[in-house]
Amino acid sequence: MAAIEHQPRQTVTAQLGERTVEVPRGEFYDRYQMNPDLDEIARDPRVSGVDFFRPLAKTRVDSPIGPTYTPNFYYRMSSARLTMLARSSAIRARLPEELEPLELAPGIGLASVIFFRYDVCDIDFYTEAAVGVAVRPARHGRLGLVDLVAGLKNDHLHSYVFSLPVNTEIAQVRGHDGYGFPKWVTELDVEINASTSTARVANDTGGVDVAFSAPTPAQTGFRSGERVSSLTSYTKVGDRWQSTLNQTNVLAAGSSSLPRGVELELGEGRMSDDIRSLATMRTLRLDVATEAQAALHMPVPTSVRATAQRSDRSEI
Repeated sequence: MAAIEHQPRQTVTAQLGERTVEVPRGEFYDRYQMNPDLDEIARDPRVSGVDFFRPLAKTRVDSPIGPTYTPNFYYRMSSARLTMLARSSAIRARLPEELEPLELAPGIGLASVIFFRYDVCDIDFYTEAAVGVAVRPARHGRLGLVDLVAGLKNDHLHSYVFSLPVNTEIAQVRGHDGYGFPKWVTELDVEINASTSTARVANDTGGVDVAFSAPTPAQTGFRSGERVSSLTSYTKVGDRWQSTLNQTNVLAAGSSSLPRGVELELGEGRMSDDIRSLATMRTLRLDVATEAQAALHMPVPTSVRATAQRSDRSEI
């Protein structure tokens, strides 16, 4: 029997500011240019519903990547997040001086390694990984523990991201040029289902930067809008600070405290170097969402402290 030849996927050129990228022909970005018809999206069998997005009207804005619509909608996605204890002194050494780590206890902060799979979204399928830390809200003067309790109660935390590799060019250009995130393109595989969650991030030579595997915690289903969380991320572009809001509508998720069976392999590369630099100590929690939706807003200017107000207390 003759071998079946797989035709290369056809692409078209898209202009993002001064950059051009190739996107899949006939897919969401090519068809809608970030401004989709939600009724048509609702007919996609991969999408369980669009009620979450209807109140979030798209707005056309000017940006470093040219005129675009915001928010960026993610109609079906999954994620796996490891939350780890890390030394505050190591986190401070990596943070811009205007930001402070959010502490669980004196000298102890929180670092996360997260893997994402975006099956259906405005900029088409892609995968992503992140290394970040929890920080105190910009310009807050309250005690860190108060900020932590308030953030958990309101499902709204604040973060600073050190690594954000992706596997498509459009995701890299939009994330780096448009949002100011530390994004680069690499081979990145993420598979998340009800039984297992795995990921592999390649380095520049094709070897392992980071590899992850874990049993998926038992999943609980939620109605759309029942469990919505928010994350504000800070980025600095030149001398200008900005904040980016991401809203996540969780549809199926589960968690495990002090999880067993988690394997996080650190190889050689930018992402593994960032994890090592944070002096992580132990994994506190594993959160996996096998189905979720999200709205990623374009960044807006924000004000942070002009100078650091670093603590003089000793670190453990």
